Amino acid sequence: MSLNRRHFLVTGALAVPALTAASSVAQAQPQAEGHGESKGPSLTRTGADVLAAKGWAPLAGRKLGVLSNPTGVLASGDHIVDSMVAAGVRPLAAFGPEHGFRGSAQAGGSEGDYTDPRTGVPVYDAYGADATKLAGMFTKAGVDTVVFDIADVGARFYTYIWSLYTAMVAAAKAGAAVVVLDRPNPLGGKAAGPMLNPAYASGVGRKPIVQQHGMTVGELARFFAAEFLPAEGVTPGRLEIVEVRGWRRDQLFDRTGLTWVPPSPNMPTPDTALVYPGTGMFEGTVFSEGRGTTRPFEIIGAPGLDWRWRERLGELRLPGVKFREAYFVPTFGKFVNEPCGGVQVTITDPRVFDAIHTTVTMFVTAKQVHPDKFKWRPDNFLDKLSGSDRLRTMIDKGAGVDEIVGSWQAELAEFDRKRRRHLIYR
Repeated sequence: MSLNRRHFLVTGALAVPALTAASSVAQAQPQAEGHGESKGPSLTRTGADVLAAKGWAPLAGRKLGVLSNPTGVLASGDHIVDSMVAAGVRPLAAFGPEHGFRGSAQAGGSEGDYTDPRTGVPVYDAYGADATKLAGMFTKAGVDTVVFDIADVGARFYTYIWSLYTAMVAAAKAGAAVVVLDRPNPLGGKAAGPMLNPAYASGVGRKPIVQQHGMTVGELARFFAAEFLPAEGVTPGRLEIVEVRGWRRDQLFDRTGLTWVPPSPNMPTPDTALVYPGTGMFEGTVFSEGRGTTRPFEIIGAPGLDWRWRERLGELRLPGVKFREAYFVPTFGKFVNEPCGGVQVTITDPRVFDAIHTTVTMFVTAKQVHPDKFKWRPDNFLDKLSGSDRLRTMIDKGAGVDEIVGSWQAELAEFDRKRRRHLIYR
């Protein structure tokens, strides 16, 4: 590893605002003001801050491995591994997911194995590792407890929740406990979108959950342990959730009082997270999803598009969103250095905005206005993102937006019913 990469990795953690101090672990009922009801953001404490306020004492004496990235930070701005080491609760190892432990790698990349120059903790590259390989890493490192602390953005095809799933299976194989330091879901608790058909399982969706799952990683861990691990013949190991304090599931990120730490390079703002469960599907088209611009997943387009797409979208007056005619030149990703036309998606009211409905509308109208330009990726990657070939085939057959969205309402309602017994926050 180069000296420049080592220097970057030392400084990779980002800051979040100071919160108040001590609180006990995990079991109090969260209380917070709901989005749109309070005069200002509530005071939210992450699971990490709850444990750090205790000097990490509940983890003392354990052989710790930490699966985290730059979002694993405290209110002070310190990364949890740095804080643990300073408190004398030293992990035996850290494990880096996609983008790496310190977050220096782009999409589809990682940082490799190395010794963290700040703490001296060995870092294992866990990106792309299956459960057997990851279990081998846990055993090699000698850990008996795997601590998971990564901020999710609430979409099925965002890979960190599947890093959690793999870690849970691997921990069970290695005989290790799992401790999830919970964080708020930035989209709140509302579930939306189609269910994954298991025949379309992949790295961007391993198990049947809906596209916008509306759960925290702690709630997902409970769901995974009860609904999926036993079906794989895996007996779940000890699972502990350190709960968020001061958050209610009707709250979006802007009501938490926390500062946004980009969980990956192309997720720069909370607004990116709000649109991502929908516009992330543009990765399954030939259109640019905005990578290589300053507003990824909010700026969408391709060479040769003109004002007509924005004009058609504006006529529909979709709730909570407006569209601006946009022209841009991506610096990486699709259409590098090529002038593109399209739209910028701007959320005007996040309480009524529906990312998936909005994106289906964008697909349908793009096909109507620019039939010569709008195409699916030849590998049908959209099917993996949306969870089946249904969305693609219905649009190709000329189905309307309401018919398409209506086609998954029954499975969404069933998922919503099933998940309720695993929810922590009300």
